[in-house]
Amino acid sequence: MEAATERHFYQHSDDSDVPQAERESCHFCQLRAFATHKTFPITIVNETHDGAVLPSNFRFIDHSVLGSGVTPAEDDFRTGCDCPNEEACMYADCKCLDEVEGSDDEEERDGEVDKEAEEIAQWYENQRKKPEWARLRGSRDGSGDTPPGSAVNGQRKKRFAYHSQGAKAGLLRGSYVNSRAPIYECHEGCRCNKSLCPNRVVERGREVPLQIFRTDDGRGWGVRTMRGLKRGQFVDRYLGEVITPEEADKRRHNASKAQRKDVYLFGLDKFTDPESMDPRLVGAPLEVDGEFMSGPTRFINHSCGPNLRIFARVGDHADKHIHDLALFAIRDIAKGEELTFDYVDGQEEVASNAKDEKLQGEMTRCLCGSAKCRGYLW
Repeated sequence: MEAATERHFYQHSDDSDVPQAERESCHFCQLRAFATHKTFPITIVNETHDGAVLPSNFRFIDHSVLGSGVTPAEDDFRTGCDCPNEEACMYADCKCLDEVEGSDDEEERDGEVDKEAEEIAQWYENQRKKPEWARLRGSRDGSGDTPPGSAVNGQRKKRFAYHSQGAKAGLLRGSYVNSRAPIYECHEGCRCNKSLCPNRVVERGREVPLQIFRTDDGRGWGVRTMRGLKRGQFVDRYLGEVITPEEADKRRHNASKAQRKDVYLFGLDKFTDPESMDPRLVGAPLEVDGEFMSGPTRFINHSCGPNLRIFARVGDHADKHIHDLALFAIRDIAKGEELTFDYVDGQEEVASNAKDEKLQGEMTRCLCGSAKCRGYLW
């Protein structure tokens, strides 16, 4: 590790005569090429002195790569919102939020209520205090007032996934953090401004400095945050090569141990539905393979008591079959703390198998050390 670090810092300057191929294969050079390198750097350290380095055949990328046989939607099927301003992207009439189930005018039940929701609640309270004849007259002749921030035909419904005001702005609302619901965001095909729209948190990308480090307890490499994180804060996406289910099965078969390959394969199955009108969502889902190309999240370890969770994030609805895998903090995380997520989150069968002594002999033992450890992964 020390030799690789020294060679990068002393030999890989822009004006050096080191072959381009060597610079391209250098992990430090790959990270330095990221647009966010100076503001939210990713560093690599090994303080165990075991001599381990990152796999030489691994490459850092800052966006997923579509493999053979995987295609995005054609332009004719693409859609985007035409909201008149960025504030409108928080509400139910934004086209990007058409498929969001339910609605809530509150900033959530964990204490923060936005000003508009508060004013709406007060408006209804005032209406209840009016004599019945006054309420009836207003409703019949149209002379009555309407809730703040609402049209005459009904109040606006806030549906986007994030807090919009104060210290919690940009954090996932409580109901999302506690769920596994998909997140629908505005995207490059929308009229709204990318830097101003409150519903483009994942699209704007990682805004957290991370460090890849060598663990000292046999779990290989891990990732820790170099800045304190808040519950509901976006960390990064899980990236890789998006491949067909057939290719994924082929790679599992060719791997020295299929279960080891599954550590890096994540199925894009959030919207898989045998009755879907979209043929791309009917059969087996596409998968993301992060073993040989990915971002820093590829090195995040598993924990049965994690501090992160993966959420399906959708931009253009026409590309639901290749939705993002977005990692959010599900509790406050201290600076320097290791980041973890549950590799089998929501898979009840796996949790059940871990308790079956007859199956444990064929399963992979879990090393997370959490108080909630199930003992086995899969």
